[in-house]
Amino acid sequence: MARLPRLTLPGYPHHIIQRGNNRQMIFADKQDFETMLALLTESAQKFGVAVHAYVLMDNHFHLLATPSTAEALPLMMQAVGRSYVRTFNQRHGRSGTLWEGRYRSTLIETERYLLACMVYLDLNPVRAGRVAQPGAWPWSSHAHHLGQRSDKLVTPHALYWALGNTPFAREAAYAALVQAGIGHGEQVALTDAALRGWALGSADFVAALQKKSPRRVTKAKPGRPPSVRKIMVK
Repeated sequence: MARLPRLTLPGYPHHIIQRGNNRQMIFADKQDFETMLALLTESAQKFGVAVHAYVLMDNHFHLLATPSTAEALPLMMQAVGRSYVRTFNQRHGRSGTLWEGRYRSTLIETERYLLACMVYLDLNPVRAGRVAQPGAWPWSSHAHHLGQRSDKLVTPHALYWALGNTPFAREAAYAALVQAGIGHGEQVALTDAALRGWALGSADFVAALQKKSPRRVTKAKPGRPPSVRKIMVK
């Protein structure tokens, strides 16, 4: 069966996952993390991608981003992927592939899942057992959203701005969201949707998306298509 093209539409937030090949380490030291952040910052600006949140782990990374055009996200990820692998291989005396195939991504419904996805990213290092609190992991956008540092890579989404009328109010409201966490069901939904490439949102959201894309946005229901069933019963 032919592989479906990625579901990418401008103006919608996308949850993106890129993993290391065979779950191998893609960031060996501080310089590797800093190199990736610099490449993401440069390419996001160049191609018109607003990165709302991110987390870099040892063997994978997540982005939450809105592309301005249909080509913006693929172009950014291609540029970052090629440049990073070249630099990583040169620094560490290795050759060959670094990524586990192409990056995975999907669209998420803003009102229902954007803030949940931000919290999901922030808590990734905690779930992985790397730190006890998300603020202890330096390679995410968590500190930016709490006002603890200014991150050039991050373009806060309008839904984040709506959390409060002042920086202090927004930061306090977001900190409360992170403290509350998200449920297991939301974690699974966010992960599976990105890995499988199916849109994540309400039935109305999915139906509206389908009108804008020739590609299926959700998994087809099992069984034969209706036209096939009609032929068989004649």
